[in-house]
Amino acid sequence: MTRGKIPGAAAPISPSAGQPSNSRHRNSKHSPGQYSSGQHSSGQRTAGGRATGRARAGALATPPALPSRAAPRAVPGVASLALHRLVREPLQAGRVIAVLPDVIYLDFGEYTGEPQVIALTAPGVICLPNAITLKLPGQDVPAPPAGAQEPARPAGREDRTAGREDRTAGREDRTAGREDRTAGREDGAWVGNGRVLACGMDVQVRRWWDPSPVVGPLSRGRLEHGVASLARVYSAAEYRPGLDGHDAPAALAARCAAGDLASAVEIAEMLVGLGPGLTPSGDSMISGLLLALRLLGGATAGGTKAVWLADWLGAAVTCYAEQRTTALAATLLHCAARGQAAEEVSAVLRAFAGHEPVEPAARRLLTVGRATGAELTWGLIAGCGAALVLSVS
Repeated sequence: MTRGKIPGAAAPISPSAGQPSNSRHRNSKHSPGQYSSGQHSSGQRTAGGRATGRARAGALATPPALPSRAAPRAVPGVASLALHRLVREPLQAGRVIAVLPDVIYLDFGEYTGEPQVIALTAPGVICLPNAITLKLPGQDVPAPPAGAQEPARPAGREDRTAGREDRTAGREDRTAGREDRTAGREDGAWVGNGRVLACGMDVQVRRWWDPSPVVGPLSRGRLEHGVASLARVYSAAEYRPGLDGHDAPAALAARCAAGDLASAVEIAEMLVGLGPGLTPSGDSMISGLLLALRLLGGATAGGTKAVWLADWLGAAVTCYAEQRTTALAATLLHCAARGQAAEEVSAVLRAFAGHEPVEPAARRLLTVGRATGAELTWGLIAGCGAALVLSVS
């Protein structure tokens, strides 16, 4: 598949401060379905600050004039329903956090009360659940694919992640600072009234797509066949997870299959923010795991325990996620906890239910997603394995 490019987008911008923060803020208790309430680290936004910003944004009828820049060009877009409330509300301001050749990331978390990043993407890249696909001049948008390509992951960075748990003090401020340095742009961003304005574009949402796949009832035999096919494609794939060979992911998969909630939560919290990139490897692996537990466990007879595990794990990894990882990764963790998946992940899950062959859907996920696709695939395999074991225990 040919990847589209966003005209005028900058060369890839990689995080300049090294690895994402992996500071773990423990709560005494997590309750199912209880996601981050929006608390921030010292010097970050407070609840009162968000309310003030939200009221200020609601009063903003039009974005401030930018006389030094040309009038924005209108671009049609296809948006995820995960963004429906944000896009349909009155216009509010945000910030550009990264500009890559085929994706632009915009952060509106200051005004929404939880991590909220929008990905403006060209066709042909992974269609994340927070994406708006742009129909660019001379390009036809396929039925709605969109999403985000990760910045290139420097070779050898994975080895530096081991043992970082002992060096986490005071790292929260560096996470926010790293995102600021990836932008380095004077451009503002605005969203609301069915539009997104950023980087010289007026993106007008014309259509919507649903990031919450309906998998339907699944027999154990069909699920076992599906995960075996997915595992074969994954083993032959070119790209590997950024944490390939790290002990923590395998330990998380084993604890989930054993139904050991306390140990699974502890390991998952350690993985949040672990790895390189704007979406650290650990976050993508957790996202795939949560989606498989919730969506496939919920569609399988006796899968109640898998959904229960997804509820608690989702609550644990999203609580204070904005302090432990990047804004983009925190947004995607919230999406996964709600059962909202990338379009390519949804295609794999629908294939498990017999709607289409598994292997072509799996290859597409691994091809367009690259390292992120490999990490999501790992999470799907681990979550499927746990759902199968828990459904008969």
